Amino acid sequence: MKMTFKITGLAFILTFMVSGVTFGQQLPQFSQYIFNGLHINPGYAGYKGEPYIQSTYRSQWVNFPGAPETFTVTADLSANEGTMGFGVSLMSDNLGPAKTTGGLLTYAYRIQTGTNSYLGLGVSAGFSQYSIDGSMLDPNDFPDSEIPEGRINLLTPNLNSGLFFHNKKFYAGFSVYNMVGKKALEKEDVALAYHDFHYYLTAGYLFDLSTNVKFKPSFLIKEVKGAPTSYDINAMFLFMERLWVGGSYRSNMKIWNDNLQDGLNKRNAVAAIIEIFPTERLRLGYAYDHNLNVLNAYRNNSHELSVGFYMIPRKAVMKNQRWF
Repeated sequence: MKMTFKITGLAFILTFMVSGVTFGQQLPQFSQYIFNGLHINPGYAGYKGEPYIQSTYRSQWVNFPGAPETFTVTADLSANEGTMGFGVSLMSDNLGPAKTTGGLLTYAYRIQTGTNSYLGLGVSAGFSQYSIDGSMLDPNDFPDSEIPEGRINLLTPNLNSGLFFHNKKFYAGFSVYNMVGKKALEKEDVALAYHDFHYYLTAGYLFDLSTNVKFKPSFLIKEVKGAPTSYDINAMFLFMERLWVGGSYRSNMKIWNDNLQDGLNKRNAVAAIIEIFPTERLRLGYAYDHNLNVLNAYRNNSHELSVGFYMIPRKAVMKNQRWF
């Protein structure tokens, strides 16, 4: 095979081997999901209490040919005195010749379970389109019947659901993604693990270290059939209710017998994260991921940028919006 085809194939192989943005195994992930739960849980919609829009761009394995690039726009708001939440999510995920685009509408109903505690029950519905551009693959023997000519597109419906509980100091959530649409792909003789059921479990707590310093440890566990059970452990410090600084460790573990091959390097990546409020309405975030797996020798690390904006002036008293 020519070098172009070798490099593209290598990108796909590595994608199967490590957790990250994995077309063959898992949905795109973000290091800054801890500041926008709508990426992983429909029950989060409306949690902030104010209309909020955020855009996130993630470039994984920078300068590696065919490396994943993901761009999202999410927006959500609350209504009916905070008992209902509405949201919208748009995503574009590119991996070499493969591309995934999707759109979701989200509704969440929030139940007050205590004086300052709430349980959000959310559902999101929309579509996912998977495509592959055969012209980006360059085999040595042409034509190759296994490689499509031009671009092939597959469209399937999508449905996600989730629970999100929170009070002033603690939050926890559980969600299930890709609940429908798998059979539509199988009818086209396509089996995409990307569209398998995905399960997310997350929780975190906010500690007051002093008047101006808070500490928030949290975790995220992700499970999908045929892939390692992956987890993120996060530690963030909040200074003066203006600046978040911290990091994350991402790895995987063997829970089921069929989801982790022998010899797979369990170490994945560490991330440095910073979030700042330059104004009361604007939020800027950056994450730098350093690989601890087979890509470490290539020095192709990952960058993630996010911009969030509250669409009405914020109240003088800071609330949970800056915490979870």
